[in-house]
Amino acid sequence: MKNNKRLFIPVALIMAVLMFSSERAFSQENNPKTLKEVFKGDFVIGTALNNWQINKTDKVMDSLITNQFNAITAENVMKSEEVHPKWGEFHFEDADKFVEYGKQNNMYIVGHTMVWHSQLPDFVHAITDPDSLRQFMDMHIKAVGERYASSIDSWDVVNEALNEDGTLRESIFYKLLGEDYIVEAFKKAAVAAPKAALYYNDYNIEQPKKRAGVIRLIKKLQESGVRIDGIGIQGHWNINDLDLKVIEESIQEYAKLGMKVAFTELDLSVLPNPWDMQGADVNQNFEEGKDMNPYPDQLPDSVGAVLADKYEQLFNLFLKYRDDVSRVTLWGVSDRMTWLNNFPIRGRTNYPLLFDRNNQPKEAFNRLINIKNNSK
Repeated sequence: MKNNKRLFIPVALIMAVLMFSSERAFSQENNPKTLKEVFKGDFVIGTALNNWQINKTDKVMDSLITNQFNAITAENVMKSEEVHPKWGEFHFEDADKFVEYGKQNNMYIVGHTMVWHSQLPDFVHAITDPDSLRQFMDMHIKAVGERYASSIDSWDVVNEALNEDGTLRESIFYKLLGEDYIVEAFKKAAVAAPKAALYYNDYNIEQPKKRAGVIRLIKKLQESGVRIDGIGIQGHWNINDLDLKVIEESIQEYAKLGMKVAFTELDLSVLPNPWDMQGADVNQNFEEGKDMNPYPDQLPDSVGAVLADKYEQLFNLFLKYRDDVSRVTLWGVSDRMTWLNNFPIRGRTNYPLLFDRNNQPKEAFNRLINIKNNSK
């Protein structure tokens, strides 16, 4: 004889299960797992790409880039020594691949950089005539600007033109063309790339003296009727002396002048700063020593926690000024390939980014993923 008894489940229990499932699904759907999801609507979040990454050599890293970021900057492939190695001769193959990478993944694309005193083609260093240098600068800006006029969203028009005291660096451009070369460069860029946002990019320009130099530069450009849309603060900083106060003051001061503020090359070194070196001048190098490379094998958890704290504090500041901050770009994808492994001392092992050498998320990444929940 069959047992025809029915199993009765209380309605209240059924409702509770359904509500739990619904809440869980809602929670999962509204709990972002990627950086670009977390900061959607606040600012674009980017990374810098080298040739190895542009060519998708490592599929794991490629997936990391496309999942986490919605902006890319050309680390080297758009610098003049790469695209303009000989007078009037342009090699755009790698730059084209970079732009296509951004297009395929619906990313905000940053051109870096039109005018910079470093990483110039060899022939430029031999120029002694002002007219020839001006012709080179104009030709270069016109060529790269027009080629990517419909693709590049933002250009670093002039890069690192100031000294630490805010005066103009005595670069080859300054020596031969005078202080107005920056006005000329922005004027040419506005014609060649009319749809792109035009930025001045530099390191340490959150510091008061150098910031004052940038403010003078902005005002001069504006008074000359030349378009400048924003300021790129590079953000090559150290966890041991990160000064949030001067960073906040800089956002405020630049925003007062109508500038968008981008943090364009962000990384936080965890290593000792040799001889109180400042900035990211690629020509600075120091001798190796064990005390300068304290973590050759792995990052101690205690230091990783400090790194996480600093990133969280920084991004809370960026969120506070989300109306003024247009972009935050990490200068590299993971610790595996950070330039700080070799700068300013070759052979050091640094850990400045959000992903470790195995492309795994660090505590700093987890803090940013949960930053809006933690701030409630």
